Amino acid sequence: MKVFVAGASGVLGRRAVTLLVAQGHDVSASARTDARAALLGELGARPVRAELFDPDALRRAVAGNEVVCNLATHIPSSSRMGLPGAWKENDRIRTEASRNLADAALAGGAQRYVQESIAFLYRDGGDAWIDESAPIEPVANLRSATVAESHAARVTTAGATGVILRFAAFYGPDSDSTLDMIRLARRRIALGAGPDAYVSSITTDDAASAVVASLSAPAGLYNVGDDEPVTRREFFAALAGALGVGPAFVAPAGLAKLGGSKAAVLTRSQRVSNRRFVDATGWKPASPSVRQGWPVVVAAAGKS
Repeated sequence: MKVFVAGASGVLGRRAVTLLVAQGHDVSASARTDARAALLGELGARPVRAELFDPDALRRAVAGNEVVCNLATHIPSSSRMGLPGAWKENDRIRTEASRNLADAALAGGAQRYVQESIAFLYRDGGDAWIDESAPIEPVANLRSATVAESHAARVTTAGATGVILRFAAFYGPDSDSTLDMIRLARRRIALGAGPDAYVSSITTDDAASAVVASLSAPAGLYNVGDDEPVTRREFFAALAGALGVGPAFVAPAGLAKLGGSKAAVLTRSQRVSNRRFVDATGWKPASPSVRQGWPVVVAAAGKS
């Protein structure tokens, strides 16, 4: 199939492009700089210089593609997440750019539109499994994700197939937040709070394979995470084990709540089920839990 990927030079996008090309798809991808265009060319994609905030340019870039994948984000670094305005560019991508891409996909006759989203939207679920019917409670810096989701739903309403992937927390060897987590874990500090709360996660490699699997999914909303969410204490214990250090101290949830809603959302217990996506596509993560994933990620990070 002819597939257009926005956000192709990001941590997820690079992996998705590589897998799509390996499966024989004809991939074109947006690139904002010469360096990123060169990288995408090396991965086997056809770089397209199209600004996501330019509707006319996007329509030209997307025309003729059967699938449009929107993997574009601009997540601030761990040290900047709480600063005023840190999420402004990401919000603009999830609102304006997502609208432009959905419009371009419909105008160009695309049959399928895939939108990256996030599982952090869900309310605290305690020990219960969270499926796609569970209520959401997005804080200010996450509300734009629901706007992006609405544009994918609009594609379905218009007669094509809109697929929304609510990803669990990413971790991977070239992810800045993961590298921050590893550096702190070596000092036995956990980048998170709420030791008994569940955290759902997924390696960036598994997330990319899910993007490819979504090309066969029926229209709708899907949670995408590993098979076995663990408590935050277990999450950091697995990381410590992979590093060969003692377990990190996981602060009580109440301490994070002092940082306001943006920090408090990271203490929610979210035991997210991937069952619907697995049943719809046959996809399975290579790392069923962080117990298998962290050793792989830590080893790869040490080689990079």
